[in-house]
Amino acid sequence: VDAREALVVLNLLEGIGPVRVRQLLECFGDAAKVLQANRSALVRVKGIGDDLAGTIVQWQSTTDLAGELKHAEDFGARLVFQTDNEYPELLREIYDPPIVLYVKGRLLPEDKNSIAMVGARRTTHYGQDAARKLAYQLAGHGITVVSGGARGIDSASHQGALSAKGRTIAVLGTGINIVYPAENAELYERISDNGAVITQFPFNRKGDKQSFPIRNRIVAGMTLGTVVVEANQKSGALITANMAADNNRQVFAVPGRIDSPQSRGCHNLIRNG
Repeated sequence: VDAREALVVLNLLEGIGPVRVRQLLECFGDAAKVLQANRSALVRVKGIGDDLAGTIVQWQSTTDLAGELKHAEDFGARLVFQTDNEYPELLREIYDPPIVLYVKGRLLPEDKNSIAMVGARRTTHYGQDAARKLAYQLAGHGITVVSGGARGIDSASHQGALSAKGRTIAVLGTGINIVYPAENAELYERISDNGAVITQFPFNRKGDKQSFPIRNRIVAGMTLGTVVVEANQKSGALITANMAADNNRQVFAVPGRIDSPQSRGCHNLIRNG
């Protein structure tokens, strides 16, 4: 197992995220050595207790590296690592950049001029129109529009960028082979032809309450700023906006109707500056 394959294995293991991988690499030098290490050496690493050391030691019986690499090849996805030029420059700067990105399509150097567009899944016509128009104008001026590939504002943002013949990137909260929602299958194809569909999650990983906030930090982390188009007070889009602010990126909010609950999150952002 070489160093890159070893990173894929670490990404497949439950409970071992980017921060712990960084601590392991600081200790052992490269990922292949991490997989060769014995339990007592692993336990000495900060943040790695007995359970995680056991998980790492048993990697050969719990992960299918060859199967994962074959899935990627068959699906037409490439694996991009932090040391690769293609890895988004701004994403490297965050506290916990993904160990590996599964990429269908292409990430280009000009994607560093990118803006995230996020918002509610249940939207109003006004929200969808605003997202489409903004994305259309941004993409038309050579800015890459990044969103989460979900229903509602995400889909409208990707569509707006595509109609401007611009670049757009969808960051998934699932494995790259899972289309969620199912009706976006054709949209995902168009996105990978005119940008990229990316994820940090392995094949067949379904979305859950944890995976979407994990995805949001990539959306916020790989972009210069985040535009919240429509969001109620509990919307996941506000998580993305907070993450953008934590990374010293700009946050923008589109005002909505004063009587629409879907505008409350945006209006709060505007009020709080």
